[in-house]
Amino acid sequence: MNTVRWGLLSTANINRRLIPAIRASARGRLVAVASRNQARAETYAAEWEIPQAFGSYEAMLNTDEVDAVYIGLPNHLHAEWSIKAMEAGKHVLCEKPFAPTLAEVDQMIATAAATGRHLAEAFMYRHHPQMKIVGQWVREGRLGDIVQVMARFSFTLDDPQNVRMVPEYGGGSLWDVGVYPVSLAQYIMGGMPLYVAADQWVGSTGVDESFAGQMRYPNGGMALFACSFRTPFHTMAEIIGTEGRLALERPFVDVEEGRLLHYEAGAAEPEEVTVPEEMLYLGEVVDLNAAILDGADPYLTLSETRQHVRTTLALYEAAASKEVVYLVD
Repeated sequence: MNTVRWGLLSTANINRRLIPAIRASARGRLVAVASRNQARAETYAAEWEIPQAFGSYEAMLNTDEVDAVYIGLPNHLHAEWSIKAMEAGKHVLCEKPFAPTLAEVDQMIATAAATGRHLAEAFMYRHHPQMKIVGQWVREGRLGDIVQVMARFSFTLDDPQNVRMVPEYGGGSLWDVGVYPVSLAQYIMGGMPLYVAADQWVGSTGVDESFAGQMRYPNGGMALFACSFRTPFHTMAEIIGTEGRLALERPFVDVEEGRLLHYEAGAAEPEEVTVPEEMLYLGEVVDLNAAILDGADPYLTLSETRQHVRTTLALYEAAASKEVVYLVD
């Protein structure tokens, strides 16, 4: 086996990002797509030039012609279909967030262990050279001690029928775009916070349409973030240390349109850091290919993924209770 045969479980819009990435990967091949309707699957397969179309998710999972599946379903279906896929012998790249409950996350991780299948969370920005450079600078101490991480990710969403606006589907701005700043903070700080505080604005849809949070880490560092469905598109991040800071104009999406700037302590002007060009979604595909074909350890661990969900749930609890919530192992 020297090629991973990929299948798309659903015809979700996010697939348009994964399709070019799978095709650009040296050892991945897109062979199938599944929908809940055969006609829709065939139409989608013809549009994207995918060889096989399946009229049910189960049909694609039961074929021996697919090795790995990408799951871009609504949040509340991630656990169910990730588990079914692994039990059917498929490796899984599951869109973030893994699941809206910790019990489901634990069940997914346990299934991966029991079946021997690889399971990874699709946080594409973590695999991009830009974020790996940021992590290297932090680990090497080039910014000194990290004091703060600040980040924002917002865009306007006013369609009440959108799955992101449905509470039962795991909707809400924090689950959708706020998890990016949360994962960034935990990557930079090296783990979960000691405690969190948060507030939210819940719209008529019943989901948080705006959210802001603060996280305090064992090393004394803090993370501040905001996310929203109520403001025009805006994303940014800053990693601030005792010896300087890094500013990311596009940390999470459209990274090729932004810059990575280094503000050295005492310098009048920032220096732009050179970031190698790479398709944003390519890294997560290449990473799972390597895990499947080479037995390599996935870059984003399941332990980190569990911490993402656990911290997100604590933030929701803090916003609902208006109290500080402590995370204690």
